[in-house]
Amino acid sequence: MSGQIRTPYFLVDEKRLIQNLELLKKVEEEGPCRILLAQKAFSMFSVYPLIRKYLVGSTASGLYEARLGKEEFGGETHVFSPAYREDEFEELLTYADHLVFNSPSQLRKYSPRARALGKETGLRINPECSTQEGHAIYDPCAPGSRLGTTLEQFEEELLPLLDGLHFHTLCEQDSDDLETTAEVFEKKFGKYLYQMKWVNFGGGHHITRKDYDVERLLRIVRHFHETYGVTVYLEPGEAVVLNAGYLVTSVLETLYNGMDLAILDTSAACHMPDVLEMPYRPPLKNSGEPGEKSYTYRLGGPTCLAGDVIGDYSFDMPLKEGDRLVFEDMALYTMVKTNTFNGMPLPSIALRHVDGSKEVIRSFGYEDFKKRLS
Repeated sequence: MSGQIRTPYFLVDEKRLIQNLELLKKVEEEGPCRILLAQKAFSMFSVYPLIRKYLVGSTASGLYEARLGKEEFGGETHVFSPAYREDEFEELLTYADHLVFNSPSQLRKYSPRARALGKETGLRINPECSTQEGHAIYDPCAPGSRLGTTLEQFEEELLPLLDGLHFHTLCEQDSDDLETTAEVFEKKFGKYLYQMKWVNFGGGHHITRKDYDVERLLRIVRHFHETYGVTVYLEPGEAVVLNAGYLVTSVLETLYNGMDLAILDTSAACHMPDVLEMPYRPPLKNSGEPGEKSYTYRLGGPTCLAGDVIGDYSFDMPLKEGDRLVFEDMALYTMVKTNTFNGMPLPSIALRHVDGSKEVIRSFGYEDFKKRLS
């Protein structure tokens, strides 16, 4: 897998990406619904020409993502932000087709200008229905959440400003949690959908996971489409590239301090920050749980951060300098979150084509680090 590419590097597998996209296309057709790429999870625009053969457009969280989606992806460009900047809004209107607002005040301030240019506008709803387990950082329905408008805050006088309603409450979840949320949303806001063109179920749908219940998702989509006559949108990010990416790294050093340790040339803090933020233990090819195989190591990065630890893994053989390790499911929320703390170089980005050949799409160097500073 690694070839002669210098580590660390991200590798996206075109064949696996297509497999995911084919399933998403099936959902679009059988729903029916319209699926957008959530760029906040994956913004490798070199593969946008491939993705747009299957999906109708992209969704953005602000000006730069919206511009990237408009220029590189095409199709529909949707944007949601918790609060828009006045000094960016006019430019944003040149990229966005749909704009979703977070609060009644933002809707009143910006919607008339957007609609005057033929843009469609919506309001993000907080259905106050938490289905998260263990990932509070990703729960938009937590008490005190800044994301979305609750029923108490909703005002019927807003309806003339609305083309659709949007809710996003899931994170790596199955369609049973969507069903739970959709039932609450429908109970609170369903009567308003008769006046809408669309409803957006947001992201967090793990549609391409092997055990995901696609048939339940289709039933939910059909119910909203047939009952209210609305177009249903989904905004998956992870599902588009689930299990389609890798992060290839090399062992720099092994040492011992009460247990075997290995220092890699990749960093959790810089190259896979979700490992520390969620937190979670990323899958590693040909490894086991601690103690499962003969040799257990704690893997860490080369930065000065004491907590730059990826996790504990076991191996059939002792690790040694120069060994290459392959972390799996590393396309989503990785490239979009990398940083150069400690002067760490950014990993190169490569693509493995369907025929097995590998192409380095981009490499990074000192100037990429320096230009982020003053």
